[in-house]
Amino acid sequence: MKIVFMGTPEFAVPSLRALHAAGHEIIACVTKEDAPKGRKMILTPPPVKVAATELNIPVYQPRTLRDEAFAELLKKLDPELIAVVAYGKILPVNVLDYPKYGCINVHGSLLPEYRGAAPMQRVLMDGKKVTGITTMYMADGIDTGDMLLKAEHPIGENETYGELSDALSKMGAELLVKTVELAGEGKLERVKQDDEKATHAAKIDRSEEELDFCQSAEVCHNRIRALSPAPMCRAYTPAGSLIKIASTYVADVTTDKPAGTVIEAEKRLLVACGNGTVLGISELVPEGKQKMAAADYLRGRKLFCGDVLRGRKD
Repeated sequence: MKIVFMGTPEFAVPSLRALHAAGHEIIACVTKEDAPKGRKMILTPPPVKVAATELNIPVYQPRTLRDEAFAELLKKLDPELIAVVAYGKILPVNVLDYPKYGCINVHGSLLPEYRGAAPMQRVLMDGKKVTGITTMYMADGIDTGDMLLKAEHPIGENETYGELSDALSKMGAELLVKTVELAGEGKLERVKQDDEKATHAAKIDRSEEELDFCQSAEVCHNRIRALSPAPMCRAYTPAGSLIKIASTYVADVTTDKPAGTVIEAEKRLLVACGNGTVLGISELVPEGKQKMAAADYLRGRKLFCGDVLRGRKD
């Protein structure tokens, strides 16, 4: 089948490789433009562009899909199907309606729950126990199209966004190949979404990186793992130094200390949270440093029992 693949981040790469390995003719990859990355703001190609180049697939990086230039490119490519995985731009109606077998999207949730930009982060923040992948026909709306296939993934107690994204990207690749196969055979069954059961997974806002230790340890833990490995939650020491928190756990102890108070700072770092609960910090990133175990950080005597961490720098 002649396929145009649209995707941008690392999450989309397994799907591209799986379609290629399955023997489909990937006639082009459409991805976002190269963007500055890192402290030195070096212009860097998207992961999908790198993978497509390795596979000798032509790459296009249009600024917009809504002009005549892209309409002409689409006509020239003449795909039978467009596969979309985390492309990052909304497809206009003329693109959605073009392919014979439609535009099929891989979405990182069990629709209709968690429509939107950040389904994996939001499901972790909400402390859900199960999520998964849904393949769907794309429609003129945000993740509102008819559902096709689903696969579930049980969420681990301490599973981070990075770990969940890796797992779902592989699951999504397998499900996409199966979906495309059934599309070619005319065996796909469309299931309309129940809009009344829909929830929205909004883009992560920078303010959400700030920890509120007055919330329970579980709520704090879920936010931290939802934002790890990037952008990570922030906290500040009494001296005003920034630490980013990479991994945590809900400790099996309680305390009567005020929220944010360090209650243990020897072999482990424990912090009081709301309702007497306690958060254990396993890994963190001190300002200007690399990620390290909390125990290694404590050996530098940066924190002491009784110190109070704050979620924002006042």
